Amino acid sequence: MNEFDLVLPTAVDVREVGMRDGLQLEDPLPLAAKLQMLEALVATGVRRIEVTSFVSPRAVPALADADQLAAELHQFDGVHFSALVANPRGAVRAVDAGLTSLEYVVSASDSHSRANAGRPTAAAVAAVGEIAELAHGAGGSLEVIVATAWDCPFEGRTPIARTVDVTRAAVTAGADHLCLGDTIGTTTPVRVVRLLDAVRRASPGTPLGVHFHDTRGTGQANALAALQAGVTQLDASVGGLGGCPFAPGASGNIATEELVYWLADAEVATGIDLDALLAAASVTERAVGHELPSSLHRAGGRNAPRGVVMGSVV
Repeated sequence: MNEFDLVLPTAVDVREVGMRDGLQLEDPLPLAAKLQMLEALVATGVRRIEVTSFVSPRAVPALADADQLAAELHQFDGVHFSALVANPRGAVRAVDAGLTSLEYVVSASDSHSRANAGRPTAAAVAAVGEIAELAHGAGGSLEVIVATAWDCPFEGRTPIARTVDVTRAAVTAGADHLCLGDTIGTTTPVRVVRLLDAVRRASPGTPLGVHFHDTRGTGQANALAALQAGVTQLDASVGGLGGCPFAPGASGNIATEELVYWLADAEVATGIDLDALLAAASVTERAVGHELPSSLHRAGGRNAPRGVVMGSVV
């Protein structure tokens, strides 16, 4: 190591969220298309996949087939599947479908909580204990994802103390893991580190991950800042697909292939094959029927044809 080296972990645990967060804004896909996408993602070597959400089909019609998709997961070995739930009813559905690793979203801002879940933050936090009991009773775990952890589309900047209060209450109620979400893609590296430090001091020893959107082009920089601050669990979506249907202006997640690309250069292990990931992005693009936002997907990896960059002769 020399004075110019970055201090990074030796390995990072990437959770692929394209099947859930990536598809929730899309028109509903046939189950067969989702299974093709899932097969391509599993082939990349990714170890964790957020595969669907058990929410109201009226609110998120693209994921109305959660039970049917869950019934097909036995085909795929070596992957830890998880599902997002919005309330205890969704948690019961997920557990009954065989998914016991649950993620529950709590918005740090009341306005987003009402838009996303139809209730204020305090009421959402109050359900953590019941959902944790359901997960633990089935031999699983509960991760609480704090949406609008940095900023809210309705209220503006979220005070650090507000997010810390939500995370502390979630852990007290039984959450096993925490994840901080930049729901509308507005945060920046300095703010990332400040909030991570505050949450860690409030809930020492609780595993902590991050979920960034690249709406304003800072997503990968935020990921680097989080890693330098010691985080080793990151969410990313194939092709940069996704966004929140209940947060105006929230566009795609950070692209998994872009994250893996620079992590590989930094000699940080992910266990994910980049070429297979680019192939999975192509499968995903065909499934959704439109171009994906990922720059790396468009340009290709270093094995792209020489002399051609982004479709232009150089």
